[in-house]
Amino acid sequence: MGAKLVCFFLTSALLAYYIYTPLPEDFDEPWKVMLISAGSRTLEHLAEVMDLLGLKPYMETLMLMPLAKYVPPTSDENVTVTDTEFSDVPVRLYLPRKAAAGLRRAVIYFHGGGWCVGRAGMKAYDHLTRMTSHRLNAVVVSVDYRLAPSYHFPVQFEDVYSVTKFFLQSSVLSQYGVDPDRVCVAGDSAGGNLAAAVAQQLLEDAEVKNKLKLQALIYPALQSLDLNLPAYQDNENKPILPRSLMVRFWSTYFTSDPSLMEAMAANRHAPPESSHLFQFVNWSRLLPDEMKKDHVYTAPTYGSPELAQRYPGFLDPRAAPLLVSDAQLRRLPLTYVLTCEHDVLRDDGAMYARRLRDAGVPVVHDHAKDAFHGAMMFVSRIELAVGHRLFNRYVEWLDGNL
Repeated sequence: MGAKLVCFFLTSALLAYYIYTPLPEDFDEPWKVMLISAGSRTLEHLAEVMDLLGLKPYMETLMLMPLAKYVPPTSDENVTVTDTEFSDVPVRLYLPRKAAAGLRRAVIYFHGGGWCVGRAGMKAYDHLTRMTSHRLNAVVVSVDYRLAPSYHFPVQFEDVYSVTKFFLQSSVLSQYGVDPDRVCVAGDSAGGNLAAAVAQQLLEDAEVKNKLKLQALIYPALQSLDLNLPAYQDNENKPILPRSLMVRFWSTYFTSDPSLMEAMAANRHAPPESSHLFQFVNWSRLLPDEMKKDHVYTAPTYGSPELAQRYPGFLDPRAAPLLVSDAQLRRLPLTYVLTCEHDVLRDDGAMYARRLRDAGVPVVHDHAKDAFHGAMMFVSRIELAVGHRLFNRYVEWLDGNL
């Protein structure tokens, strides 16, 4: 009996140690966030072990997360939901049942997941896009783009761009009763990256006659040139998206070659030939003082040109929208950028908002000081108050501007 009691207390102590994560004081529902964080860490560790043993690829194991549960297209009293294809790319289409006074608005949505996991039919995304359609009385197109590591860049971009270009055709907009002057792209995390890249590319496409009214970028990943920004240092081990996982997502987006991930982890992947691009991600100039904190800017440490020659994607603006010139930014539409204080991607969004503003683009930078990466996902099966707050702010902004 004594031995069992000791084992019980030891197990309990180890479990408590694993679950307990020091969190910022401004976090709501800290114990719930700790449990979510512990579950996320456990899945990452399991993915590493399964991958190391050759039992299951890393990214496939990540898809076992509760939020990744797939739900079939199911209509309800508010929205008709169907799975179809636009330009041979799978999409989930949400059509509101409520009568419209005129032509409807439309949101083309790109899900997150580091270009490697996620799908439009994930329960969390299905709920998010369904509620967006209902509350805005808008058509929502959620894109099921192909994923790494089966498909590397630029496939993901090409899929979402193809869908957007198809939907913006006057005949397609007319078919769904959409106002051609009230269409936007939106996305979270990797989806925010894709939305920003699509908005930029559309400006260069003479075949597209109908333009976007706005873009909404939810804690977007916008560059991999410098993976040692203050946000990456401050939030290296914060909930949901630690730096190590974001580095893995970035490298897997471009290749399955581990040498790129190793170089990115050391922040020594940029070749000397890319030195002119660092002006676009110079956080000492682009971040507000409260985000710089006590960090000191240092000149970049360059790596071998060989990686960039083999995998040029990480220097391509279609994968890194922050790397375009100011002249290219000037024609972009009204932009909403949501960033979270406790997120490795915080500085990407903050720098993009600053550069857009400096280029004369109307931009709203909504910074959530009490939130972490992915918080807006927690509005359905697993709920957090902060998730509902962020979602409401996003939808209210769309409602007032789209």
